[in-house]
Amino acid sequence: MHMLFTRARTVQMLLLAVIMGLSTPGLRAQSHEAATVIELEGQVSVMRSGLEPLFQKDTPGVQAKQWSVRAKEEIVTGPDGHAVFQISDGSTFEVFPSSRVTFQGEFSFQDMLQLFLGRIRVAIEHRNGPNHKKVQTPTAVISVRGTIFDVAVEDDDGTTFVSVEEGQVLVQHRLQPGDASILNQYDTLRIYANQSLKKAAAQGPPLKFIFDRLKNAAADVILNNPGGVIPGGGSRPPVSTGQGDNGKGTKKPPPTTAPAPGGGN
Repeated sequence: MHMLFTRARTVQMLLLAVIMGLSTPGLRAQSHEAATVIELEGQVSVMRSGLEPLFQKDTPGVQAKQWSVRAKEEIVTGPDGHAVFQISDGSTFEVFPSSRVTFQGEFSFQDMLQLFLGRIRVAIEHRNGPNHKKVQTPTAVISVRGTIFDVAVEDDDGTTFVSVEEGQVLVQHRLQPGDASILNQYDTLRIYANQSLKKAAAQGPPLKFIFDRLKNAAADVILNNPGGVIPGGGSRPPVSTGQGDNGKGTKKPPPTTAPAPGGGN
């Protein structure tokens, strides 16, 4: 009897060791990563015991916990809120106004973000090779290895719009069975809760998407290099401030005098 008890105890200990061994990789996969605010404007908060305001990194008089977000914490932006976060591998994600997104909602390195409402822009760093990340919404799972893409949750039904600026993403429907869709550069896809990905076939870039990209690129050139050389020759005139050297408004040419009504004296 004692021998049977000893054997049972030994088996029990072996099973416990196996379980611990299997769970250790999962524990190691759990992330203690933090996302750091590197740019911020407007109202941006993190949900902890309540909504706590976030600040840009190294803001004087602000503690480090107020410019960082940890796993399972939700970021909330107001109507004027906008922030860019960076994680340790160099990847960044940008949160736009009126958005709600949880950082690492699944508490692992690969499950990067869960977007519930609003819009984000993600840039995955891949200088050292493939960098597997996932972004989830109520209706979609977007898997990447290194790319730049936008994700927007457009309504309470979880309708999700994905657009790829660079690289390639794999999109799966969370609610409907079927094959995944692969999106390449400039491809877009809208995912509906009650519609399979087969029906929501990948589309080419809409004109508005292309126009917005070109407009943003032109604005960056002008803001970052006023007075610089314009491609193709010539130079860009400096941006006018509407002020002369003496601080007064610049003189405008006199308006052209219109002829008297009727053309008479």
